[in-house]
Amino acid sequence: MTSGSQTVQKVAIRGDAILTNPRWNKGTAFTPKERKAFGLTGRLPHRVNTLEEQCERAYAQLQERHAPLRKNSFMQSLKDQNWVLYYALLQSHLRELVPIIYTPTEADAIANYSHVFRRSEGLYLTYDDRYSMEEDFLEQTKGRKLDLIVCSDAEAILGIGDQGVGGIGISAAKSVIYTLIAGVNPAKSLSVTLDVGTDNEELLNDNLYVGWPHHRVRGEEYDKFVDQFVQLVRKHFPHSLLHFEDFGVTNAQRLLELYRDQHSIFNDDVQGTGAVTLAAVMSAIGVTKSRLADQRFVVYGAGSAGLGIAHQLRDALVQLDGVPREQANKRFYLLDKHGLIKESLGAHAIRPALREFVRPDAEWADAGEGEVGLLEVVRHVRPTVLIGCSTHAGAFSEEV
Repeated sequence: MTSGSQTVQKVAIRGDAILTNPRWNKGTAFTPKERKAFGLTGRLPHRVNTLEEQCERAYAQLQERHAPLRKNSFMQSLKDQNWVLYYALLQSHLRELVPIIYTPTEADAIANYSHVFRRSEGLYLTYDDRYSMEEDFLEQTKGRKLDLIVCSDAEAILGIGDQGVGGIGISAAKSVIYTLIAGVNPAKSLSVTLDVGTDNEELLNDNLYVGWPHHRVRGEEYDKFVDQFVQLVRKHFPHSLLHFEDFGVTNAQRLLELYRDQHSIFNDDVQGTGAVTLAAVMSAIGVTKSRLADQRFVVYGAGSAGLGIAHQLRDALVQLDGVPREQANKRFYLLDKHGLIKESLGAHAIRPALREFVRPDAEWADAGEGEVGLLEVVRHVRPTVLIGCSTHAGAFSEEV
């Protein structure tokens, strides 16, 4: 079978097996010669369609579905049937369809995962089945060469929080983005959900919930489970990229720091968001003819993304402008649900990863030990760069 303009793949399946395999299925695009070779002549209607004709048909079917979630469901079904057609349709209507298969529509699909569930995708590793993890892992990956593994524990999904086993949806969607942008072969990628339970009471009380109906495992048990998975990746696919997606704020940066020197690890929420923001700021200072060291940064939202942005910008200050790390930290004002991160909040409210950005109380004597909100910080600091990473709607008011 031809795959691309020059590559020929040898396929050992035929008949219904090839039509139900999304990697090899070409639908009505199989040539007469291919139909004869694979036993498809009587299994397909007579006419051979080009890929362009198939895209035209699929797009017309998509347009019959008006709600974004129904469009998402159609695209998911198409991906389950025919990878070539799925990616061709995406590339033909990229601007229109990326918001359907990724943010924001994918968030709705994930929130409704158990109710729209039709077919499994990827690898489901559940804490309750942890003793058979390697067996389950190899059952899904044997004979495959994996370049990319995308995993999530679904604690902080796309601004909608803890979604339990539905996190497989964001792992799969991110894998699609890698294929679209980086050209990663979907046959060499694996989507994984680490089902360690959920603290989402709505899911726990839903009799249709398909995940492990248990409150989230945390602490040492959680760390051992994640480590068991990471060590399997290192053992069986040592040259793969392991992508962490939508881990909670207490784990995202911590796990990245723990494993980044052991394997090729990338956390999109920490590193990806930070890199994109740094690029935007660098463009802005190029226009204003200023330096990073001249800026005052206020970051509203000190979760995984906000902290990742602060780290990227701080490191750039150190490397590009030669500012000592301790001095560079002082250019940043981070706020979370407690307001400005300052000394008087106490250890219970300041995560270890935030400590180097803690502001001294002496700067905010008028506020006492109370919380300092965004408007007060803006008035006091007069930031040159204001960054929003919070799901709190309406924070950036006209007054701010």
